[in-house]
Amino acid sequence: MMIIKNETSPFNVAGTVYAMLGVLVTSLYQVWINSKQKELQMDPMQLLYYQAPLSAGLLFFIVPFFEPVGNIIAREWSSMDIIMVLFSSIVAFFVNLSSYWIIGKTSPLTYNMVGHCKFCLLLVGGSIIFHESLALNQAIGITLTLGGIISYAHLKAR
Repeated sequence: MMIIKNETSPFNVAGTVYAMLGVLVTSLYQVWINSKQKELQMDPMQLLYYQAPLSAGLLFFIVPFFEPVGNIIAREWSSMDIIMVLFSSIVAFFVNLSSYWIIGKTSPLTYNMVGHCKFCLLLVGGSIIFHESLALNQAIGITLTLGGIISYAHLKAR
């Protein structure tokens, strides 16, 4: 803990509250996905088909309070900008679909294990690709995380 504390920003109460709320909401959402897929006997694509428009509609009214929408409207969009937004949308669709699939076929906990493993692979891959060494706290964090994932997989396989 001291290794990480010495290399990060000081403790922030507001940040901690936001982080805890984020974890709570994300956890509830993942459990909800799992229970709704089973309750409604839907595959991931069906649930996403009904959930995505509802989420988009809710965000349509919430986003203007937190983001400067004037910048989006006033911006001159190049064809590359539009292509990148469309590409990003397609990638987001498949990320959501795979999330629903993993949660529906396994559990929200397994989905989180997959997410943590992916994050560790991104850190290691970025280190290799960009020829940057990992900080000691990163290496320890990756080792502990992968150890936990392996332990979870071992216990789950029993």
